[in-house]
Amino acid sequence: MKEIQDIVAAFEQAREQNKKTALATVVHVEGSSYRRPGARMLVTEDGQLTGAVSGGCLEGDALRKARLVMLEQKSMLITYDTTDDDDAKLGVGLGCNGIIRILIEPINPESPDNPIAYFKTFLSSRRAAVLITLFSLENRVAEQPGTCLFISEGRKVSGTCTDKAIEEALLTDAERALEAGVSVTKTYVSSENTLTGFVEILKPAVSLVVVGAGNDAIPLTQLAAILGWQVTVVDGRANYATTNRFPGAQRVLVSKPKKVLSHIQPDAQTVFVLMTHNYNYDIAMLRQLLPLQLPYIGSLGPKKKLDRMLAELQEEVLVIPEEQLAFVYGPTGLDLGAETPEEIALSIISEIKAVLSGKNGTSLRNRQDVIHPREATVIEQEILADNSTSASTGARGTSMKGSFTCGS
Repeated sequence: MKEIQDIVAAFEQAREQNKKTALATVVHVEGSSYRRPGARMLVTEDGQLTGAVSGGCLEGDALRKARLVMLEQKSMLITYDTTDDDDAKLGVGLGCNGIIRILIEPINPESPDNPIAYFKTFLSSRRAAVLITLFSLENRVAEQPGTCLFISEGRKVSGTCTDKAIEEALLTDAERALEAGVSVTKTYVSSENTLTGFVEILKPAVSLVVVGAGNDAIPLTQLAAILGWQVTVVDGRANYATTNRFPGAQRVLVSKPKKVLSHIQPDAQTVFVLMTHNYNYDIAMLRQLLPLQLPYIGSLGPKKKLDRMLAELQEEVLVIPEEQLAFVYGPTGLDLGAETPEEIALSIISEIKAVLSGKNGTSLRNRQDVIHPREATVIEQEILADNSTSASTGARGTSMKGSFTCGS
C-alpha cells in the first residue's frame, strides 16, 4: 500500500515537470524472488525510481528497459531467469533462485484508464478492488496489453478489452477474487488470443486506531505511518491529543469512549490498540469494540488488567462469545523482549501485521517449508467457450494469435 501511495505522489510530481514515466510491475514469479507479483516501480525519463521490483539487483536493467518503453511508447515484458547459478549472464548479481517476469508499460497521463488513475481511484476510498494486467507470457515480442481493467468492490468496472470473450472471463474471475480476497494468475485462450491475466486484489491500508495519546503512543504512530497505515489517535485529554504531538496521524480526536465510534467507521482492515493507562477509559472502549468482531484489539499492560476488564464485562452481559474474545490480544505485542516505547511499538506493529496476514509471528528460521508457496506459480489455463470447447488445465498458453488492445 505504501508503495502505491509513493508511486502516485511521484507520478504527480513528474507530471508537473512534464517528465515521461513508465510503470514496472512484477506480474509472475517462479521459485524464489525478493519481491512477489504486484511489486511495482515508477521510472521517470531522467532515471528517478520510486518503489522496487527486487532487492536492488534488477532495478538498473529495468531502468534501461523502461527508457526504451518511454521512447517507443510500447509495453515490454522482461524475464529474468536466476535459476542458473551463473548470474553473470544477466549482468546482475542475484541472490534468489527463480524466474521473475516484469511488465513495463508507458504511462499516458491524458488517458483516464492509465494505471496511476486506477491507483488514485483505489486510494480515494477504503474499499477493496481488483486490478487486471494482461500480458503474453510465452511470446515476449508480441503486443503486451498491460493494465486494462479496474473493478471496485461496488462492482464498478473501468477500462475495456477488445477481446470480449477474455474480458468476460476476467470479470468473472475478478468477482471471485473479491469474494475470496486472493489474487490469481490465469491464462485465457479465446478464438483470437492467448493471454495471461494477473487478477490482483488491492486491499485498503491498515487503519490503526490508537486509544491513548501518551508519550508511548508517539513511536507507535510513527512506525505505523512509515508503513503507510492510516492512523487515528483518540484520547479524552485535549492537552495530549494534539496534531503537534502526532504529526503522522491522519486524525487526532478528543472524545469520550461512548462517542469514539461516531467518528470512526471500522472495516476489515481496522485495528485498535488500547493504551490510555486509564482503566475506566480502556474498559469503556473495550465495551464498545467487542461486539464489532474486529480483526485485532490490543490491550497494553499486564494480562491481569485485561482479565479483570473482561470479567467485569462478562458480569454485565452474562457471557462474551468466544468469537469476540478471539480477536482480543493482551498483553498486546509479540514477545520480543521489548522494554522501551520504541521497542514496544515494534512489538505491537509486528503482532498486528502477523495477525492480519494469518501468520504466527515466529522466526523464519524455524519454518520447515518455503516462505512463499510454490503452488502460486502454477498458472491455470482456461479455454473459453467461443473456442468451441471449455476446459481448464494446469498448462500455460503457448501462442499469441491476432492483435489485442486493452484500455485506451
